[in-house]
Amino acid sequence: MSDFTPLRSVLYMPSSNERALEKARTIACDALILDLEDAVAPDAKPAAREAAAAAAASGDYGRRTVTIRVNGIGTEWHDADVVAASQAGPAAIVVPKVSSAAEVHGLVDAMEKAGAPDHTMLWAMVETPVAILDALAIARSSERIGAFVLGTNDLVKELYAEHVPGRAPILPSLHTALLAGRAAGIAVLDGVYNDVKDTEGFLTECEQGRQMGFDGKTLVHPGQVEGANAAFAPSEQAVEDARGLIAAWEDGRGAGVVTHNGRMVENLHVESARRTLDIHQAIRALQS
Repeated sequence: MSDFTPLRSVLYMPSSNERALEKARTIACDALILDLEDAVAPDAKPAAREAAAAAAASGDYGRRTVTIRVNGIGTEWHDADVVAASQAGPAAIVVPKVSSAAEVHGLVDAMEKAGAPDHTMLWAMVETPVAILDALAIARSSERIGAFVLGTNDLVKELYAEHVPGRAPILPSLHTALLAGRAAGIAVLDGVYNDVKDTEGFLTECEQGRQMGFDGKTLVHPGQVEGANAAFAPSEQAVEDARGLIAAWEDGRGAGVVTHNGRMVENLHVESARRTLDIHQAIRALQS
């Protein structure tokens, strides 16, 4: 995991807002989604497209992972968005409502025809019932797929469900997307928390997402970045425990049973501990 890229905090920024694009250079998020879709009015989309492409190609965002969210398949802006985004060469192109492997193949073909560099991945937004049911096929459909981005607002709407604390109505869908993402070896990002003033509720949902296994959370406000960064980073205690467990494992090689803090240590525990340290080191590198 030496090439691990932290994605604890992934902030949507409207590409039609020049001040927002400038401010994003100073926000301590791990990644940015320069948005051409929901946050941009129809008459502002062509100018936003140019602004997002210029920002992504500028190199002005430091170590942040910079992506562009295009308008959805079938909209009047989609094709031009994909061409502009591909030519800008961001870390990824984020596509709403990806619902099948066939759609992925079409998107990848369009990206490559437009000249997308090899490093530009496709992040598929998973936000419909059919996408959840076909999540594994989507996740495995192309080597360009780099992440699933959960669109929980649309998912709740499509299911005729309700937004409730704890997210019980969509937990099976979240688990299914996580299973598919992990089976395919891609990142999986949790959906947004809508109430930017409810800090306690947001932090609770971040903790839930981390416990479930998400790599990080998509955000709608810069004020949510600090909380997400803290929630999805290994704690000091977790880092200390991981180091101690690995040391015990290495000291006890050939001894049969190895224990650490009274618990038996197996190879799977060592793998988890090494992942914790890889994440910790990657976050420290991002901050340096």
